[in-house]
Amino acid sequence: MKTKIRLIAAAVIILGTLSGCARTVALNPAENASDTECADVVVRLPETVSDLPIKETNAQGTGAWGADTSAVLLRCGVPVPDPTSTLPCVLVDEVYWLRDDADAPNYVFTTYGRDPAVEVIVDQETVSPGAALYDLANAVSFTTETGACTDIEDSLG
Repeated sequence: MKTKIRLIAAAVIILGTLSGCARTVALNPAENASDTECADVVVRLPETVSDLPIKETNAQGTGAWGADTSAVLLRCGVPVPDPTSTLPCVLVDEVYWLRDDADAPNYVFTTYGRDPAVEVIVDQETVSPGAALYDLANAVSFTTETGACTDIEDSLG
């Protein structure tokens, strides 16, 4: 499962980075991007995340923010994490996130206890993960809450 997440994250980051100079950020939509709650998330995405402007994307259920390159990427409708996940969990403004730092400085955060799940990839060299997730929490809160983490870490990275 971790390998699959890393491959998807790497592909999304590469596509986002390569399209950094382009007007539209090329992303692959998540499997369940057409879920109506993903539409609820996307229409509520903020114009800025950590003072980085929103960028146009080419895929349903996605968002991107950055200046020259995309420092924050969002995909709604990714697979809902398994309750037995061993990834650390953090809480940001009432939204639980699993943190995968295997590709640091690019951190992959996936909502936990929400359906559909939302994945956010943050380039920690450009933006603070905590600030980015805080800015996205309102939009993400429009997904259905289905549970909570039982063990929460103090740190985002």
